[in-house]
Amino acid sequence: MTVIVLGSGGREHALALACHRDPQVAAVHAAPGNPGTASFATNHPIDPCDKDAVVALAREVAADLVVVGPEAPLVAGVADALRDAGIDCFGPSAEAARLEGSKAFAKEVMASAGVPTAASRSCGDLDSVGAALDEFGAPHVVKDDGLAGGKGVVVTEDRDEALAHAEQCLNSGHQVVIEEYLDGPEVSLFAICDGERALPMQPAQDFKRVGDGGVGPNTGGMGAYTPLPWASDNLVETVSNTVISPTLSAMRDRGTPFIGLLYVGLALTSDGPKVVEFNVRFGDPETEPLLSMLESPLAQIMQAAARGDVSGTDGLRFRRGAAVGVVMASEGYPASPVKGRRVVAPVDDEDVLHAGTRIEGDGLVTSGGRVLVVLGHGETLAGARTDAYSRVNQLEVSGGFHRTDIALHAAELEAVDEMADELAPQSENNPSNPTDGENS
Repeated sequence: MTVIVLGSGGREHALALACHRDPQVAAVHAAPGNPGTASFATNHPIDPCDKDAVVALAREVAADLVVVGPEAPLVAGVADALRDAGIDCFGPSAEAARLEGSKAFAKEVMASAGVPTAASRSCGDLDSVGAALDEFGAPHVVKDDGLAGGKGVVVTEDRDEALAHAEQCLNSGHQVVIEEYLDGPEVSLFAICDGERALPMQPAQDFKRVGDGGVGPNTGGMGAYTPLPWASDNLVETVSNTVISPTLSAMRDRGTPFIGLLYVGLALTSDGPKVVEFNVRFGDPETEPLLSMLESPLAQIMQAAARGDVSGTDGLRFRRGAAVGVVMASEGYPASPVKGRRVVAPVDDEDVLHAGTRIEGDGLVTSGGRVLVVLGHGETLAGARTDAYSRVNQLEVSGGFHRTDIALHAAELEAVDEMADELAPQSENNPSNPTDGENS
């Protein structure tokens, strides 16, 4: 197989690596890619939202599969253009991508499918925003209805801050969605979908706030880990039955079957899992640790989904142990990241994924807010954390920063559980909910 991965971030680096590992893949192309993907794939300097350029590249390299990494090309209809050209594409149509492109649309689909989610109001002016804020009370959850690169959500106790964010969204020409706050840890669950069936991955958890302890503004994600030793054994089955399957059915009923990666952002509330948001592509930075644990041939499975039938695959298999990903970010992220700063990192280490770097002269410099995603692995989360942070300490993003608490609380809970198992092997584990996840 020849595979093209569209995009340039850490998620696309991880996707390209996973395809590179697939024994049926002979060549990987990245468009535009980054210095990391260039170490094993062929980079092409094209705009992934340029439908004509993407189709032309796919024809030029005789691509058997195109994988769309970011959300913007999907909303722009790149997947439609590829399918119209007879080229297999892993990614939903523009109409189906509205599950992420419009939070109001996603709420409409969830309501029709009976999917558990937060109560919400879609607002087109500040008066209706104010009324919705008062209806749901604090903490206030304010979401930009359109694409916002993972940074369109404000969760705050401050009503004035909530109103200010809503006004900014409205001034950009977008509606605003006001939601009730969902209490409980957040979980990310990805599922490869063929329009009818779904292959769910093991859960992951990411860290959205910029600072240790979950303080500061929301970001695209400062780190992630998998698996979740504290989560219930039936979490994946429950979410598949109550969220993923009903959503796929509702999308089919609308005449817009969902083919691609459905990202389900969940809050594990006292009333059970509820959907915080849908995304229509692999989430970042959860993808990096998740795919590093995947043993299944990802490119073959994504091609089966693109062709509308994953029933002939062996499903998704993950290796034992744990993976932790730590984001090294540029100074000023997320508000105004500084670009052009020196980066000291390898380009050919599969545990150092490039998210915002470029070549300048003989070295690397920052080209975005999230610069590197550094992975660690171990038999336990504690071991994976040690491995990840040991690697972080060997790298440099000049003037940059990272969180030091990725998966910390979950690792502590895991250690307590292991000790309890040793002392009372017949007892049932029921750890308290971790505070790692940050509701958004």
